[in-house]
Amino acid sequence: MTVNGAGVTASVEPRTHLADFLRESMLLTGTHLGCEHGVCGACTVLIDGAPARACIAFAAACDGVFVTTIEGLEDDPVMARLRAAFTAEHALQCGYCTPGMLVTARDIVLRLPDADEARVRLELAGNLCRCTGYVGIVRAILRVLAEAPAPDVVAPQPLPRATFALPVAEPVVPVLPGGEVLAQRLRIAAPLAAVWAAVQNPALIAECVPGARLTLQDGPNIAGDLALALGPMKARFAGRAEVTFGPGHLAQVRGEGRDALSGTRLTADATVALQADRDATVMELQVRYSLRGPLAQFARSAVVAAFAAEIAETVGKNLAARLTGTAPPVARRMGLGRLVLSVVRRWLFSLLS
Repeated sequence: MTVNGAGVTASVEPRTHLADFLRESMLLTGTHLGCEHGVCGACTVLIDGAPARACIAFAAACDGVFVTTIEGLEDDPVMARLRAAFTAEHALQCGYCTPGMLVTARDIVLRLPDADEARVRLELAGNLCRCTGYVGIVRAILRVLAEAPAPDVVAPQPLPRATFALPVAEPVVPVLPGGEVLAQRLRIAAPLAAVWAAVQNPALIAECVPGARLTLQDGPNIAGDLALALGPMKARFAGRAEVTFGPGHLAQVRGEGRDALSGTRLTADATVALQADRDATVMELQVRYSLRGPLAQFARSAVVAAFAAEIAETVGKNLAARLTGTAPPVARRMGLGRLVLSVVRRWLFSLLS
C-alpha cells in the first residue's frame, strides 16, 4: 500500500486491523483507537481519498490502496485552515477525537462546499466527542467553509507540500458577539480626584496589577503583558489596548492579547466608572471579553469570577496603598491555593447570607 505518499510492503496477520498496523508497525500514533467497533470515529483515516474507519478495516484488505493519516495531512492547505479554525473556535479539549474530527472535517469542506450547519452536524454524526458539545467543532468547519471556495477533490496521490503563513500583526479588533460579561465593584480608600488621576496613569495602574507589565505608552495606545498562573497552568498574555477618557469620570479600554505558548487569544472591552463615597471612591468595572483557544476551557464563569474578584481586590489594595503612601501588599502572581480559598470564602459568605 501507499501510506502518506510512501510505498509500504509488509507481511501481517489476517486479523490485524489497519489502525494497529499504522500505530504499532509504522508508529503513526495520530490515528487514535477508541471503541474498536467503528462507532466513535477516533481512528478515521483516508482510504483512496475517502474517510474510513481504520479499526474495522483489515490491513491485508488494503493491499494496493492509498492510505492517508493525520500525519500525512500536515502540509495540506485545507487542513492548515481547519487547524487554525479549530484553535480559534476552541473546537477541542482533551484532543482524543481531534485527529478523526479533522479528517472528517476536511472531507466535508472538500465534498460539500455549500453545507449549512444542519448538514455539517449530519456529516459529523459518525465522530463522537465527550468534551466539547460539538458547538466549537461545527463553528470551525462553518468558518472554513465561509472563508473561500474549497478546491476540487483530486484523485488520491502523494500530497504536494505547501506553506501556510499567518499574519504577523493585526489591528485591535472589537470583542466578538456573544462574549462573556464580568462586573466588579471596588471601594478604594482614597478621594475621587486622586483615584481619577491614577486611572489616567496606565503605568501606575500596571504597577498595581499582579503579574502586569507596561512596555509601551504612546498617547491613548498602550502595550504590555500579563502573567497568570493557576496551579501548573501558566500563561503570559502579550497585547495592546486603546484607552479613552470621557466626562463624568468614565474610562474605556479596548484591546487584545495572546498567549504565545498556547495560542489562546483574548479580546476585551472594559468600562470604568468612578463616583465619590464620602472619603473613599467607588469604582464600577464592567468587562465584556471573548477567549478563543486551548485555555478557553478554563474560562468557566465561576472560575473567572473568582479569579477576577481576587485580582480586583488586590489591585484595589495596591492602588489605595500607593495613593496614601503606605507599602502596598503586592502579589506578583495569583496562586491556585489562594484562588481556591477565595472561592470557598465567597461560597460560605453567600450561603450564610
